[in-house]
Amino acid sequence: MRIKLDRTLCDGFGICARHAPRYFSLDDWGYAVLVGDGTIPEQDRDAVLRALMDCPVHAIMTRSERRPDDAPPPALSEPDLERLKTEENEAEWGFTR
Repeated sequence: MRIKLDRTLCDGFGICARHAPRYFSLDDWGYAVLVGDGTIPEQDRDAVLRALMDCPVHAIMTRSERRPDDAPPPALSEPDLERLKTEENEAEWGFTR
């Protein structure tokens, strides 16, 4: 299992450091810091999952997760080559320099 910590979301409750002190520490201001690269061995999985589930601001995520407010990646499409903007048709597209 791999986890990540979004420090911009952390509000410094410290619950993660209580549940999994080997993987979370608190900085001088009381905000969480991920210890290591986020790789969690199977024997420590339960403690880290408890920290993840108990985080009031959901600052801890598994690497495969996306935040609920993340927009899905845009679908890629082929360009419309017939209507491609070029210097030759810039008047049609209203380019300004």
